[in-house]
Amino acid sequence: MKHTMKYLVAAALMLSVTAKAQDNAAQPAESGQHVRCIAFYNLENLFDTIHDEGKNDYEYLPDGGMKWTAYKYENKVKNMAYAVSQLGTDYDPRGAACIGVAEVENIGCLYDLCAEANAKYGRRLKPILLEGPDRRGVDVGFLYDSVMFKPSKVNGFELKAHYADGGEIKTRLQLAVSGYLMGDGTPEKIHIIVNHWPSRYGGELSSRPGRDTAAMLVSHICDSIYLKEPKAKIVIMGDLNDDPFNHSCKDVLKARKHREEVEPQGFFNTMWQMLDRGIGSLAYNGSWNLFDQIIISEPLMNAQLESGKWTYWKAQIFNKPFLTVQEGKDKGTPLRTTKGGVWQNGYGDHYPTMIYLIRKK
Repeated sequence: MKHTMKYLVAAALMLSVTAKAQDNAAQPAESGQHVRCIAFYNLENLFDTIHDEGKNDYEYLPDGGMKWTAYKYENKVKNMAYAVSQLGTDYDPRGAACIGVAEVENIGCLYDLCAEANAKYGRRLKPILLEGPDRRGVDVGFLYDSVMFKPSKVNGFELKAHYADGGEIKTRLQLAVSGYLMGDGTPEKIHIIVNHWPSRYGGELSSRPGRDTAAMLVSHICDSIYLKEPKAKIVIMGDLNDDPFNHSCKDVLKARKHREEVEPQGFFNTMWQMLDRGIGSLAYNGSWNLFDQIIISEPLMNAQLESGKWTYWKAQIFNKPFLTVQEGKDKGTPLRTTKGGVWQNGYGDHYPTMIYLIRKK
C-alpha cells in the first residue's frame, strides 16, 4: 500500500443524532435547491507501516509501541473510507464535495483511503497533500470529489512559531486549495484553508502563542485572497486545538458567534453556537470541546440565494452511532482507533464537522 513521493507532486498539480445549526432553513429537496457539503475530519494517526526517512513515525511501525501491523493499517483504511464516504449523505447521496483531513502520514495513505472509498462505496475522491515539517510526520490533506470540485491552485504555508521557552514549533503546513465548486450551470470559485494548529502540549496557556500565531497566518492568507477578490468565498477548517471562544479564534482571527456581528470581509464561526448547547467534536475528562471548526467568510455567509451563487445554509457535527462508543464509561464519545495503547479497531477521537452550501437550481 506504500506509494512513492512522486505522487505528492502529481496530487498537488491535479489541481447519536446528528447535531445541526440553523435548522429553520427550508430543506433543499423541498425548495428547488442544489446542496453541497464541505467537511473536515481528523483521521487520528493514519500512518502506514513503513518508516519515512526523517520522520518520528517509529511508534506506528510493526515493532513500535502501537504494534502497527499491515492488518491494523488495512482495517484503519477500511474504517476511515466508510466514514468519509458517509459525510454529507444526509442531504446529497453523492457525499461531500470537499473534505479537509488531518493527522495523515503521507500522500500514499490518502491514495489508499480514496481507492477504498471509491471502489467500495462509489465515491470519486482524489487526494492532495503537501509534506510539512511536523516532528511526528503528520500532515493535513485534502480530498475532493472529481466531479463536484475542480482544484485550480494549491499552496502550503509554513507556520513560523515558538514555544514559550523560545524553542521552534515544528508543525503542520496550512494547506490552501482554491478551485471551482460545480453544479448545474456556472462553476463558482471557492477557497479552502485546511489547518491543524499547534497542540496544547505543556498546557493551554503556555502553548497559546503557537495557536495565536497560526490564527495570524490564516488571517494573512485571507487578506491576500481578499486583495485580489474582495468578495471571495473562503472556508477555514481544521483541528484548531482551541474552542471557538478561545483567544486565537475569537480575538486574533475575529471569527464571530452571531451572523449579525460579522463585518464586511469578516468571519462567521459556524460551530460556536453548537458548543454553547453542549455539543462538541471531541471529549476530554468528561467534557466536550469543539476543536474541529469550520469558519466562513462574510461573502459566503451573506451571498444571495440565487442561481449560480453558493451560499451558506447550515453546519453539522457528524456524530453518528457507528462512530460512537455504545457502552461502558466512554459511552457517547468517539470510538477511537486505539485507547491507552490498546487497539479498538475504531475510527478516530474526533467527530467530523461539516457545512452545507446551497443555491437555486
